[in-house]
Amino acid sequence: MNYRIGIDVGGTHTDAVLLDADYRVLAQTKTSTTSDVSSGIYAAMREVIAQSGVPRDQITYAMLGTTHCTNAIVERKRLNNIAVIRIGAPATMAIKPLVGVPDDLRKLLGQHVYIVRGGHEFDGRELTRLDEKELYRIAEELKGKVNSIAIASVFSPVSKDHELRAAEILREVLGNEIPLSLSYEIGSVGLLERENATILNAAIVNVAKTTAYGFIEALKAEQVNARVFFGQNDGTLMSIEYAVKYPILTIGCGPTNSIRGASYLSGLANALVVDVGGTTTDIGVLVNSFPRESSLAVEIGGARTNFRMPDLISIGLGGGTIVRIQDDGSFTIGPDSVGYQLPEKGLAFGGDTMTTTDVIIALGKADLGDASLVAHLDRQLLENVYNRLVEMAEEAIDKMKTSAEPVPIILVGGGSILLPDELQGALTVIRPENFGVANAIGAAIAQISGQIDRVFSLDEMDREKTVEAAKRMAIDEAIAAGAEESTVEIVEFEDIPLSYLGNATRIRVKAAGTLKASAEVTNLV
Repeated sequence: MNYRIGIDVGGTHTDAVLLDADYRVLAQTKTSTTSDVSSGIYAAMREVIAQSGVPRDQITYAMLGTTHCTNAIVERKRLNNIAVIRIGAPATMAIKPLVGVPDDLRKLLGQHVYIVRGGHEFDGRELTRLDEKELYRIAEELKGKVNSIAIASVFSPVSKDHELRAAEILREVLGNEIPLSLSYEIGSVGLLERENATILNAAIVNVAKTTAYGFIEALKAEQVNARVFFGQNDGTLMSIEYAVKYPILTIGCGPTNSIRGASYLSGLANALVVDVGGTTTDIGVLVNSFPRESSLAVEIGGARTNFRMPDLISIGLGGGTIVRIQDDGSFTIGPDSVGYQLPEKGLAFGGDTMTTTDVIIALGKADLGDASLVAHLDRQLLENVYNRLVEMAEEAIDKMKTSAEPVPIILVGGGSILLPDELQGALTVIRPENFGVANAIGAAIAQISGQIDRVFSLDEMDREKTVEAAKRMAIDEAIAAGAEESTVEIVEFEDIPLSYLGNATRIRVKAAGTLKASAEVTNLV
């Protein structure tokens, strides 16, 4: 029997599940998310293994959805010493790299910034020849000074040649050990945002490596020799090697794990997913069993980027959200929360802070804590607070809908006990079994995917051949990430003609497949 562990780190709780080969939940647990993140992960992992009683040598997969990389960027800690090389002089000299990045982050990441001659036009023609001599000089200058490099070239999603040649030169001088982040692999059209995404990717390589090593070692300490995979923000998985190369793809994987878990638990492929945690409520859209992607530029740690992210609305409403009541009977709900300290700080648990969970306990809508500790609260006032928190969720749901028509809504997350079985705008409200650990289940059952988002010139190949080539590239990406070739299929396709760029088209393709079962256990060398 092959078993698998799924772990997902939230702002309040770290959830873990252990599933059998048929994806049945054998054990589940919630532990408090710790300040260092890792110790909370290891505690959840140990607990779920002990609870299940499953032989450790039969646990063959371990999937982790983690906030390590997000936290590193937000907290400005544990970042790599990086160099930024933009290929685009003289055309891009007017705006320097790291535009749209907050001053404190720019100070950390902008120590070694270079702009060299080269780059391409929108149709793939060279702007000017790549200055290889300058790249050799830069490589010599960077010896011993940096441990990660970001390379971004003008219109590299159309032609990646200059980025690839720059990478060759840097490896020739600095060796194969130094991680290189190439922008054509990370972002889409739009140099400045793509460059920022690539810079952030280069800055969190060490965090990803440390997290991967730590997780593997923690599994080994439990005598578990499983293949390790990381959750990525499109609701699928990636191998350790892939995660270390593209750690930025782990950012935002928590909500997408919940969305994928909600789809699996409910059996629905198209719906709105409302994931209520201890601190926030995240609302996303299921489209063909995968999260809908945002079409807008996304800020990460204050830096504007354009790589793929799930389309979400987050509001400050969760199980630990603080309710403040004024003397005149008015009240406020959040946005702050007691988070994982709810069992100590909530009124119904003997604490001194009124939370949304206390409200539903006092109203008899949840059997938790000690109801006598909240029995003195004014019932009419509690009803008003409860109606308002439901309205907050309904307003956010309304913003995510694309039409006035009612849609199925799936409630997941431990905090979803706050919400009723009927909501405005809902065709039906589904609260599936194991809803509290949907995020960890989403991590455990996820597929492996590959995605490309490129601009193609149709002067080189006709549309049909271009589309086929793009689909092949996405399939190859999925296989490289660890998918079984025979199971890979195209799950998303978008073809957008770019008439303002001449005879060009932007193609987005995602391919996904099941985990390769025959591969050896992966460990970083």
